[in-house]
Amino acid sequence: MKKTHSRDHGRGVRGVMWRWLQAPRNLDNACSIVRQQPKILRAMKKTERKWNVPVHVQMAIVYQESKFVHDARTPVKYVLGVLPMGRQSSAYGYAQALDGTWKEYQRAEGGRGAKRTSIQDATDFMGWYMTKTNEVTGIPLHDARNQYLAYHEGRTGYLRGSYKSKSWLVRVADEVASRSIMYQIQLANCR
Repeated sequence: MKKTHSRDHGRGVRGVMWRWLQAPRNLDNACSIVRQQPKILRAMKKTERKWNVPVHVQMAIVYQESKFVHDARTPVKYVLGVLPMGRQSSAYGYAQALDGTWKEYQRAEGGRGAKRTSIQDATDFMGWYMTKTNEVTGIPLHDARNQYLAYHEGRTGYLRGSYKSKSWLVRVADEVASRSIMYQIQLANCR
């Protein structure tokens, strides 16, 4: 009988769990992402079927929000540069959903068991949020740039144009749109 060690470096149950928790590598290649973690594509396709949000749009926003890190958090703020004062916001998980918005989603769709660290729940949240955004603002679900702006600023902020005074955010939204197109092309050619 083969002796096993607790540190099995990628083999067995622990190795599978470790790979599942790690963010995919080569985030500029959608095919590589879905090869490394097929559950990401399964979750996003399910969300696309339910909410009509294209997979490539979801991927671009998850990339921007968390780089596919399941337990991503905002940075800690410091007073006087040394005393930790808490996080910049309550944003957490793949979709960087805020506490209040996540609770609203749980009441409406996800149930109390929905977790921000679950790619399935995070993409369903995004589909729910973006569909509501479409209903309130008229932004098409395939418009990654403006959906991202509304996702970041909130629907009311978007409608007020709060992003217009944030050139850095407009630049980031343009990058999200470019990444969405890149992912769309790549996904169409995955083998």
